[in-house]
Amino acid sequence: MHIYPAIDLRGGKVVRLEQGRPDAETTYGTDPVAVAASFAAAGAKYLHMVDLDGAFTGNFKNLELVAAVARSSPLFIELGGGMRNEEAITRALEAGVDRVVIGTRACESLPFVRTVVEKFGADKIAVGIDAKDGIVSTKGWTAPSQWTAPDLGRAVQEQGVRTIIYTDIATDGMFTGPNLNSLRELSEAVPKVKIIASGGVANIEHIQSLRTLGDAVEGVIIGKALYDGKLTLSDALRAAA
Repeated sequence: MHIYPAIDLRGGKVVRLEQGRPDAETTYGTDPVAVAASFAAAGAKYLHMVDLDGAFTGNFKNLELVAAVARSSPLFIELGGGMRNEEAITRALEAGVDRVVIGTRACESLPFVRTVVEKFGADKIAVGIDAKDGIVSTKGWTAPSQWTAPDLGRAVQEQGVRTIIYTDIATDGMFTGPNLNSLRELSEAVPKVKIIASGGVANIEHIQSLRTLGDAVEGVIIGKALYDGKLTLSDALRAAA
């Protein structure tokens, strides 16, 4: 299982939001390049980035910073936030991102999902499923959709998607542990898809609990726990290995 340390960007700063709320923001720095370098130095191979301005508005605000991280870092980078058209995906990939994460647009248009998977390749496209109480939320977690997480998972699997990032909104930034029941339900719905789990991980035991779900969970995203010192990246990497 892979560890994806997280860098969320808002207004050019490295931040974390509690349960995705814009009014519950903590700033952890102004230099994402240095943060990414520290993750690589600790042994990370992967990095999860989110342009929160893009997620809330649909327009890139931090792509230059993302490109700077990509130029200076050996990490495999996936980027979400504002990936709502082919131009945005193209710009992100040209900036050096290895994989983009589609969220809002995946809920709105399954044909769009199939189109971008066929155009860019399944290895370049992931779908982000962000859910609270089983219902998928969009537009930076501000708008509930008509989808349940398993139903959307099945639908995007049929469009050729092979990677899903699943975020449990209720546990995000709360250190209460991953929602294993929701992850298990989703994994059973999408046998052809690898899942990257996000939300709630704060200690080694939480990482080990994800391993009980088997090979379906390919990785775990960890953010606030690393920044607040509740878990070191080196310990997380050992637990995952």
